[in-house]
Amino acid sequence: MYVTHLECSKTGETYEPNKLYNLSNAGKPLLVRYDLKRAAETLTKESLKDRPSTLWRYREVLPVVNDENIVTLGEGWTPLPHAKRLGALLGMPELFIKDESLNPTGAFKARGLCLAVSMAKELGVGKLAIPTAGNAGGAMAAYAAKAGLEAYVFMPFDTPAANRIECQQYGAHVALVDGLITDCGAEVAKRKEAEGWFDVSTLKEPYRIEGKKTMGYELAEQFGWELPDVILYPTGGGTGLVGMWKAFDEMEAMGWIGPKRPRMVSVQAAGCAPIVRAFENGWDEAPEFENAHTAASGLRVPRAIGDFIMLEILRKSGGTAVAVTDEEMIADTKVIGSTEGIFCAPEGSACLSALKKMLADGRVKADERVVLFNTGAGGKYLEAFRLKEAK
Repeated sequence: MYVTHLECSKTGETYEPNKLYNLSNAGKPLLVRYDLKRAAETLTKESLKDRPSTLWRYREVLPVVNDENIVTLGEGWTPLPHAKRLGALLGMPELFIKDESLNPTGAFKARGLCLAVSMAKELGVGKLAIPTAGNAGGAMAAYAAKAGLEAYVFMPFDTPAANRIECQQYGAHVALVDGLITDCGAEVAKRKEAEGWFDVSTLKEPYRIEGKKTMGYELAEQFGWELPDVILYPTGGGTGLVGMWKAFDEMEAMGWIGPKRPRMVSVQAAGCAPIVRAFENGWDEAPEFENAHTAASGLRVPRAIGDFIMLEILRKSGGTAVAVTDEEMIADTKVIGSTEGIFCAPEGSACLSALKKMLADGRVKADERVVLFNTGAGGKYLEAFRLKEAK
């Protein structure tokens, strides 16, 4: 389509398009770049009115060249309900929830893995491997099954049963690892050459971010091309945060929006908060968070390879990073459920917990337009809620 090259996110070194890559020569994430002037000739605000209600409505700024290689289950174009009852509770008339739980496989991970698997198919990959805290593994397994590719999923022993069973029912080879997602990643890295796997870890290949960026395109379109004041986003590996920022830049280059950006807020669990710690200390990178623990399995990512990108985004946007406890996010799941009828994943309700803190200390004003991201379906986390009941 309109891909011109790939670019190292750290050094700016360029790479040829339509080839198989993991990280750059500098060991950093690669970003896909487009001829946005040409793309904008057919990708217009007006043209979107007649396009399918999936993320593929933004076809010109997605990297798959041949349509026959698109692997889709109907992902994207998720609802953005105006959370009026929850907003009234907080005194916030302009509060919204982007509900990613309605994606295929019940989580926002479908966006990124849809693109990663489509590109793997296009580039001739036969076997995919992924370390996962849960939802990414299920999404990869589903899209791999649809594409007819082999899927190898590595997840911690204490990953929610729903995620493990889901992967198995999609036909994936599932291995449980005694440790964290970083240990799963080490296992994939150790074995991938001998096994012939292509590693689709978070930000360790260039295309998951291209799927995740469509959340930014959708927000702009759903708000009539005016971005919100604040976005609160639960951050593990951070692909969505990086992707949305990339989308905002692309839309500005195509003349769809101006230079104004939302304040981006990274929400993490108190038991695993590498980005929060780095932000508060003024660091440019986020060292591994020791003894990481949280019931929100998607937030149990002690070290993110895109840490420096996320920290730069938070600072450039005037945003921040906030940690919340498991007890707070579990309690706020019920607050969202009982006011808005959305059974959030703990990662999603963590955004409400963070918002309360920011309202209390003045970092968010009650009259601002704020979007909370619910990244997954609460039904996949029943162990977390049973644990609360047991206490």
